[in-house]
Amino acid sequence: MGEKYQAYRSLNYPLPKQSLAWNLYDAELENMGKDGQPEAFSIPEPGDDQLLVRIDSVGVCFSDIKVLKQGSKHPKLYNRDLRIEPTRLGHEVSLTVIKVGKNLQGAYHSGQRLAVQPDIYQQGKSTAYGYTIPGGLIQYHLIGKEVLETDAGACLLPVADDMGYAESSLLEPWGCVMAAYTQRRRLSPKAGGMLWIVGQPGDTTEFTYSNGLAPATIVLTDVPDSVKRIAAATRAKIVERNGLAVSQYEALSQELTNGAGFDDIIVLNPTSASAVGEIARFIARRGTCNLVGTKPLDGLTRVDLGRLHYDYIAFVGTNGTDIAAAYGEARNRCELRAGGTTVFVGAGGPMGQMHVQRALEKPDGPKLVIATEISDDRLQTLNDMFGPLARQNNRTILFFNPTNSKQSFHDFVMEATHGQGADDVVVSVPVAKLMEEGDTVMKPDGMLVLFAGVPNGTMGMVNLGNVYLSNAQYTGTSGLTIDDQALVMDRRVAGTLSPGRSVAAIGGLETAAEAIQSVMESRYPGKVVVFPQLRGLPLMGLKELKERLPEVAAKLGPNLMWTNEAEEALIEKLWQKPE
Repeated sequence: MGEKYQAYRSLNYPLPKQSLAWNLYDAELENMGKDGQPEAFSIPEPGDDQLLVRIDSVGVCFSDIKVLKQGSKHPKLYNRDLRIEPTRLGHEVSLTVIKVGKNLQGAYHSGQRLAVQPDIYQQGKSTAYGYTIPGGLIQYHLIGKEVLETDAGACLLPVADDMGYAESSLLEPWGCVMAAYTQRRRLSPKAGGMLWIVGQPGDTTEFTYSNGLAPATIVLTDVPDSVKRIAAATRAKIVERNGLAVSQYEALSQELTNGAGFDDIIVLNPTSASAVGEIARFIARRGTCNLVGTKPLDGLTRVDLGRLHYDYIAFVGTNGTDIAAAYGEARNRCELRAGGTTVFVGAGGPMGQMHVQRALEKPDGPKLVIATEISDDRLQTLNDMFGPLARQNNRTILFFNPTNSKQSFHDFVMEATHGQGADDVVVSVPVAKLMEEGDTVMKPDGMLVLFAGVPNGTMGMVNLGNVYLSNAQYTGTSGLTIDDQALVMDRRVAGTLSPGRSVAAIGGLETAAEAIQSVMESRYPGKVVVFPQLRGLPLMGLKELKERLPEVAAKLGPNLMWTNEAEEALIEKLWQKPE
């Protein structure tokens, strides 16, 4: 271990007199910092309930660009005047504790390394580090109750000793990827909630409900006598509204839920795709829509793709007569099918790459991976990065660019799967048309994962009939928990995941604005990581290190993979110990 790197790790140096920071004073990049440069601020002493922390590395995320573009209008900024109360970007952060306030000394200590879980809720209100709470594009700052006392406890994760700084900051985006394959949907009727059951006039099907039912209110619309008996056996208040036209559903929701939507909806023997689409409009956030039937719908269903991602609405179903059989995690998967085929749409971006890497490194992952991207350069990078990994793990990876192929996306997937279609389709591009196309290449019992979010109200046409006929899954996630980050770290420590593969470019603090611009332009085929403590480090891709920093390049892993050894060489070369 070099002398400077050892001093950096052990905090064996005096604090500088000032801390440089990129505060954001309004929308657009020109309003970050002052005159295109970071500003100098004094380093404060922590209060009794605060930590003074050093920011070691910050990953640049496309979400940062959303804040830049929207400014005060971003949902997590709540229309605050940034000119008076600026914020600061940077939520993918690795940090070191420098000083500990007296009330926190039992929980934290100087030199402790931590990662931030930025998706924060306090008293049910959504805030976030790097959004509402000024983030990590700074050298030193205070962390207090806004991060330490949240609805989930402290949103700081202790980092394993052998974790590097860059890979520690990437626990956050990797945690979001992990979260995409953990169950976030509610998969049983809400106890004490409001349930709407919609049947067909004249239906005499003998339905049962095997697992018990405990809503506060059950609304019945044109249901058979068997369902009336199920409802009567509960303690719920029963409300009947029969003979409703589709155009009256909204008025019903307003009357009974004040527009919030029904916690759960059950649709019996559906046949009309348009009617199902209208009913689905009135699912509450984190609500379920259970489709129970045996006949296909008469077409595709128009659903809110944004709500699948952001509101965690769940479509479940069964083709039997036991309504309860549709619910539960055993029936409704969220993980890639072992040994199957997975298509990754938008695989060449930083997050798409992480999804592909996870699938290939997963011991029971898919046997065939199809990566789509509209850039041949990005596809070549994917091949360089993951072709050897696929061969090493006895997997097959195929690449497809729809902009210059003689085949359509649909035909390519069908040919690769011998007409069967994909077991899973993961869409990392916020484009509704691509989400719809992903649905067309799925097996009847496939899963569509909407990793990229489109705004609520963005509608798309999908085959919801397969939900009850074949157990198809439509799922999506937004954000993560600290447990997701811990899972990434556990896999890294166990050697089954290599977050360093995601690093494509590095830069010092002065390059933060340029780093964000590079993400806007998709300049680098992976994550851009800023090291706030390194002055004078130009923004550069890892391919440039051989010419510009050969001693760092010499420590990279196979296929230019970022390593802890390269990071140590970088700090040893460029960090300046304060006098």
